[in-house]
This record gives sequence, structure tokens and C-alpha cells, in this order.
Amino acid sequence: MGSTASIKGLQKLKDFVTWFEIPVYNIQRATTFYNSIYNMEMEMNVGPDHAMAYFPVDKGIGGALVAGPGCIPNATGTLIYLNAGSDMDSVLGRVELAGGRVIMPRTMISEAAGSFALFIDSEGNRLALHEGAGERKGSVKVAKPRTQPKKAVAKSAKPARPAKSKKAAAPAKKK
Repeated sequence: MGSTASIKGLQKLKDFVTWFEIPVYNIQRATTFYNSIYNMEMEMNVGPDHAMAYFPVDKGIGGALVAGPGCIPNATGTLIYLNAGSDMDSVLGRVELAGGRVIMPRTMISEAAGSFALFIDSEGNRLALHEGAGERKGSVKVAKPRTQPKKAVAKSAKPARPAKSKKAAAPAKKK
């Protein structure tokens, strides 16, 4: 197969995900779980058939918890990676306290890609957390070595020469 980039008229997408929904059995319990692990408050909308609690976003990809007919949590379906920001360890530390369980601790993907971890939420969904490279709280960023600027040397300055000895060199002895 070939790359789809060669198909004429195909618009290159910035993001392939535009919205996500995490199915839940109990919207209150699930909202409490995610509010706890992220230290946030989700807005909830409860209708006659479905209930949703929205992940707060200013821009970018949003998502929600959804309860209702056809919303069945599972640990084997599509895996969603949630952003852990720069503090994955704190978020992971709150998973079990909030009623979930960590099934894979922080694992390095690569220096360039960062780390991820897997957990099961309060409803039985398997999800991942991702912390990008260089985002870790307290991580030390190594600065590139800078070359020191050369000191300006006056053009009239001449290098110092060693002082000559006042003693004359002894003549070479004849044989």
C-alpha cells in the first residue's frame, strides 16, 4: 500500500481526534473519580436518556464522560491517552485513592516522546496517561553548551617575551 498523501485533493489534517467520550455506568462516581485525579471540576449535563460530564478545555481536543444506553465501559477497546501535563506521578498517585487502579506504572517511551502509564478507572475502562518529553515537574533541562565570546585584543598589544638572561652564554670548548 502507499501513502495517502499522494491522493490529490486530500486535505492534510492537523489532528485525527476531535472529540472523545469515555463510557461510564455511574456518571456521579465517574465524575468524582476524574475530578479527584485531575484536581478539577467537570461540568455535568444530565438529560432524560444520557448524562455527560465534560473535561474542561480552553482550546484543542475535548471530551466527556457519557452514561446511558449503549455506553458500556470496557478494558479491551480503544485506548485513549489523557494528558498528564508535567506531573504524571501526582495524577497516578490519586488513581487508587479515587477508586481506580494502576495497571502499568510510568514507562519511558523514549527521550523524545516522554512517558506513559495505564490505569483502570472507577467504571472499568482502561486508559493511558501521557507526559511529554521535558514536561516532567522538576526535570532538569540541559542547556546546550555556549561558546564563550573571544576577548577583544587590542591590535597594538604584543605577546610578552621571556626576559633574556644577563649572563653571556659560555663559549663552546674546543677539543
